[in-house]
Amino acid sequence: MIKKTLYFENPAYLSLKNKQLVVKLPEVENNDALPDLLKAESVKTIPVEDIGIVILDNKQITLTHGLIEALLENNCALITCGSNRMPVGLLLPLEGNTLQSERFTAQIEASLPLKKQLWQQTIQAKIENQAYVLKTCRGTEVRNMLKWANDVRSGDSDNLEGRAAAYYWKNLFPMIDDFTRDRDGVPPNNLLNYGYAILRSVVARALVASGLLPTLGIHHHNRYNAYCLADDIMEPYRPFVDKLVVEIVETHGRASLQTDLTKDIKIKLLQIPVLDVIINDQRSPLMVAVTQTTASLAKCFLGENRKIVYPSFE
Repeated sequence: MIKKTLYFENPAYLSLKNKQLVVKLPEVENNDALPDLLKAESVKTIPVEDIGIVILDNKQITLTHGLIEALLENNCALITCGSNRMPVGLLLPLEGNTLQSERFTAQIEASLPLKKQLWQQTIQAKIENQAYVLKTCRGTEVRNMLKWANDVRSGDSDNLEGRAAAYYWKNLFPMIDDFTRDRDGVPPNNLLNYGYAILRSVVARALVASGLLPTLGIHHHNRYNAYCLADDIMEPYRPFVDKLVVEIVETHGRASLQTDLTKDIKIKLLQIPVLDVIINDQRSPLMVAVTQTTASLAKCFLGENRKIVYPSFE
């Protein structure tokens, strides 16, 4: 089942009733000039079990503790945005799988050779997907990228990920002089930041559901990063966000290259969890595919498999 992504950018009061998320608007509730019937009709409800991600993008949003508890019990990712309207926080449940203790132990005890092999698979899948985006969106020559993907060794000791990235970003946005991927760089870096934040929450949520620690990565190991494993596993999924951003830039033109994201652009980026991907030779929504990826990773840690299942474009 595809879980819903809910985005709130206006003041709202969010509560829980009969296992439903209840949305009330303060400007309606506090308006004595409006009839009670109209106020009642303005109240919206959504089953908590249908929700996968909630994004809060207004400082005047109130959530009850009961609702937060229910969302976390249903493995929902709760994202908060800062004054710049960009995601700044992610809240996930502490327990997401009945075999969590066993899987934590297997993940912690994973050998270095295994983690290097898993990282090799991850980078190969990432570069292959990047090559597809360049070829289909820009008509760029990609034989070099496919060779780099094939040549990735255990642990990516030759840093072919970096070599591929330099070529990829140089050619992905040719209309922008000397574009580089930089979190604080010129647009559309801000679109990429927003899209990656959504993707990261999808991956982190799936890792918890698979009984894994999002903090303990197979490659990323920044001591200040609480989601190192999510950052690892999302790498082959990033090109799906990149392709969407390219399409947004081509559709919206100069409006997409502003510092502040418009509502229309945010709505398009919120479609990331339901983007079509190919995984296990079948078409699937990205959110569903991520759960297959994290489940396969858990099997690798448990010694039941040696390969992570990653998505492709075709």
